Amino acid sequence: MSRLPVISGREMLRVLTKIGFAIVGRKGSHVRLKRRRDKEVLIVIVPMHHELAKGTLRSILRQANLTAEDLTRLL
Repeated sequence: MSRLPVISGREMLRVLTKIGFAIVGRKGSHVRLKRRRDKEVLIVIVPMHHELAKGTLRSILRQANLTAEDLTRLL
């Protein structure tokens, strides 16, 4: 398992939009993104912080069906 990079909410948003997620809402400092693929619908909430906590980043990756390697490659 590779190490998680330290990234901001804005960088995570850029990665997710690059792979097909679209912004569907915003409430305060949190952005909601959605991606439809066949019958699968993925919804991810990204806090727009300067630095995402490791646990938060891991949760976002799990919700988006990504691995740490995928994230590193997409950055």
